[in-house]
Amino acid sequence: MNVPNKITESDFDGWIDERGTFFMRTWDPRFTPLLETHDPGEPPREGGLIVAKYGKGTYIYTGLSFFRELPAGVKGAYRIFANLVSVEN
Repeated sequence: MNVPNKITESDFDGWIDERGTFFMRTWDPRFTPLLETHDPGEPPREGGLIVAKYGKGTYIYTGLSFFRELPAGVKGAYRIFANLVSVEN
């Protein structure tokens, strides 16, 4: 999650509404959670961004609210999204 952008807590500054929905609560052990996040007043959760190797590629599941953040021009959302589409097999 550090290529091409090093992702830090500040990349979640300015997110509108909630950071995500439909976070996984459990997942197959072949998946690795890539971050832990929470909205104010909520407990930390890891299932918002998980990744696994699948065949010759990589499977990424995200519950992060890109559908809200990208149209709103949230810089950190673009940085995270760029990292996701840059994942190599």
